Amino acid sequence: MGTGRGATGPSRNDRRQQARETARRVREEAARKARRRKIVVQGSVILGIVSALAIVGAVVFGSGPAAVAEAVNPKNMPSGGVRYDGSMTVTPAAALTKGAEPKPTTVALDGKTAHVQIWVDYQCPGCKAFEAQNAEQIEKWLTDGTATLELHPVAIRDIPTNNEYSTRSAAAASCVASSRPEKFWDVNAALFADQPDEANDDGLTNDEILKVFAGAGVSSKAITTCVNEQTHADFVTNATLAATSHPQLKDPIRGGFTTPAVFVNGERYRGAISDPEQFARFVETMVRDAGSGKDLTFPSAR
Repeated sequence: MGTGRGATGPSRNDRRQQARETARRVREEAARKARRRKIVVQGSVILGIVSALAIVGAVVFGSGPAAVAEAVNPKNMPSGGVRYDGSMTVTPAAALTKGAEPKPTTVALDGKTAHVQIWVDYQCPGCKAFEAQNAEQIEKWLTDGTATLELHPVAIRDIPTNNEYSTRSAAAASCVASSRPEKFWDVNAALFADQPDEANDDGLTNDEILKVFAGAGVSSKAITTCVNEQTHADFVTNATLAATSHPQLKDPIRGGFTTPAVFVNGERYRGAISDPEQFARFVETMVRDAGSGKDLTFPSAR
């Protein structure tokens, strides 16, 4: 990951715009390739299946420009994600210093615990479908201590017509992670429940995002300021670049990064997004196959 530009280089806004333009070009090329292959989406959205409709499937995003060195990093997200270590309480952590790279998470495999990591975009319909069908059982696993969870908000679905909603919503969620971590789970669910229609809507405004937060029990001057000023937008840009450029997070079938990207003990879930029983079986298998007595760092440090 780069360390930013000098005073004579592109501005922070220029770099963010470059990242979004890169996403747009890659998305359009993926859609053209999908149309040529004449693939039709049927039934549930399946991880690893190339969709002919960019609005239904996950978006592919290639590596982009250098990271924003002056990004303001939130508390409680040192890996780029919010972590729950075997309970419904966010694991506390100081904010990374400006310019610091995310620290990959290392866990101890014990043959009993599922270590779940999910990269999501709040404008992604597949992410919403996965959350709707699997959040209840994931919460149960966290409550009984049989799983840990790391949620990574990223932004790969920014387009002009949604007013950069992916970045704005992920940055807003990061505000909650930083100052009201006990409410992050509720806010995460609320953002998916109120997900705008990607085909017809122009994304929620910041005021509307704040109303969603208020409905989830989060309302404060600090949150309002953080959301309106998009304090953590550059952090989201950095987290997105880190995810889209990491070889372990790229889908080998599609050749790029997709959301939802779901991993258990470092192994990608490729089953049906909307089938909680299939996901539960995958989790059980990954716990059994991982064994115990060793540490896992995922994604690995580069």
